[in-house]
This record gives sequence, structure tokens and C-alpha cells, in this order.
Amino acid sequence: MTPQGATDTIEHLAVQTCGWTDSSLQCEGACYKNGFYGIASHRCVQMTPVQTCNERCVFCWRDHADHSVPEDRIWAGPEDVAEESIERHRRLVSGYGGNEDVPRERFDQSRDPRHVAISLDGEPTLYPHLPGLIEAYRDRGLSTFLVTNGTRPQRLADCSPTQLYCSVDAPDRETFQAVVQPMVSDAWDRLGESLDVMASKDRPRTAIRITLVAGHNDHDPAGYARLIERAAADVVEVKAYMHVGHSRDRLARERMPDHEAVCAFADRIAAHLDHDRRADVAASRVALLARSDPPLETPVPTAD
Repeated sequence: MTPQGATDTIEHLAVQTCGWTDSSLQCEGACYKNGFYGIASHRCVQMTPVQTCNERCVFCWRDHADHSVPEDRIWAGPEDVAEESIERHRRLVSGYGGNEDVPRERFDQSRDPRHVAISLDGEPTLYPHLPGLIEAYRDRGLSTFLVTNGTRPQRLADCSPTQLYCSVDAPDRETFQAVVQPMVSDAWDRLGESLDVMASKDRPRTAIRITLVAGHNDHDPAGYARLIERAAADVVEVKAYMHVGHSRDRLARERMPDHEAVCAFADRIAAHLDHDRRADVAASRVALLARSDPPLETPVPTAD
């Protein structure tokens, strides 16, 4: 394990905390994933094993500079990535130990994370050892939420996270090309293959994530419903585009839907499915659709 305070050794790895980590540590609120799935925000490692993406979504907060993977990239193994990501998380929260507004029990819990969100930056399926990384976290008793853009269906077939998300940000090919701006020529077809992979899985809970951009992809709820049915998704998160980061150079603030618009569109999608709106969180402008049968509480994993 990398000693606390040591120089980070895996360049393609990134770990970061968010405002919800801070709020949760100070008992001032938690991420919507706490209300939806029981995830404790202060015990969540937010990471990515690769800081590269093969899509240039107009709503993305990241820079669209060329971050192509060098052909001679040397990839760290999954055990090393798991250990270093957890240690980086511990370093990031270490300063809260001296904060009088943070209960000692919460601080100690934050240094013993129970969950990993593999979604911070880039497209995680570009990391060749992703299935092994998920297993490495499971062996350490951490649940995993994997978020993918669906461009690597074969790699997804080998992955068994606690919850598998696939981003579906358009109801049709034309809108997909305009909003997602893929760098892979057959990205729409690959997305369809990934939805088929999701439908074939019986272990992870599956989720579709839709990021709504007003006037760009907030149409054809029946089209979204058809894609959700193709994936046989257990849950659907409909979330507003947020006017932050580099997206402000591409989109006007008016493209950010309010919470009422998000919920209304989610209900329009649900009208074509056997999903109901189970919850919504105004602070995050997100609505959750789910069938009545899947449990939403996230279990603590055990090694196979």
C-alpha cells in the first residue's frame, strides 16, 4: 500500500472527493445516492482508472482536449489501483480529523470506505483490467457503481459491479451524434450492444442514466423507453444537465432544466414502462424510476 503522504504512483488513476463528502462528514446532508441506494457519502471513494474518454458530450464539465490513450501506455494492475485509490481517498479526508464539526465516528468511517463510484472522469471501460478491479474492490468488502458510455460492450460483459450504469443521453441516432459527439464511428451501435449485455446480466443491478439538456435531448420519451426496455434496466435516473465547468463554454445556463422539468420528463418516460417514480431529490435535480420488485438498498459485497 502507498504510504500516507507519498507521491501518487499511478498516473492514469484519479481520485476526488465532492461537496457531499464534506456535507456528510459534518452531518449536513448526503448525495442523492444515499436516499436512493443507502450509500454513505463520506464512505464513498470517487475514482476513475483512466482519465480518457472517447466521447465529447456537450454537457460534460470536463475539457474536450485530446486525451487519447498512448499506444505505449503501461497500465497498473487492478490490485495496485484498488489499494492506491483507497489510500488517496484516506489522504483526501485526513484533514477532517481536526475539524470540530466532524464527529470522530464519522471521520473514522470515512477512512474505512464501503463504496466505490467508478465514474469520476473518462470512460472506465478503456482500462483493460476493469473486471479485475471490480473484483479487487469486492474482495475488500466495497460495493461498486460502474458508469459507462456503452462503447465497450465486450468489456462490460466481463464486469459484475454492484450496480451497472449505462448513460443513454439520446432517444435516437441523430440526437446521439449531436449531443454525445462520439469519437468512435459506430458508438450508437455499440451502445445498443451494451444495452443487450445489460439485459443478459442477472447479477448486478442495472441502471440507465439520462442527462437532460433543455432543447437538445428532452424529447421523445417513448424513444428513451424503448432503449430502457431493451436493456431491461432495473432503475432509471433522469438528471438535469448542470451548468458547471467547461460545459459553460458550450451551453447557455438556460439549457439546465429545473427540477420540475426533470420530474415531468421522467414521468413521461415512465408512462411507457412498468417503472414508477420512486424518489426524487431537488438539490440534485434528479428523479428515480424503478420497478416495484428490485430492492434499492445497496448490499455489502462478499467475495465469491
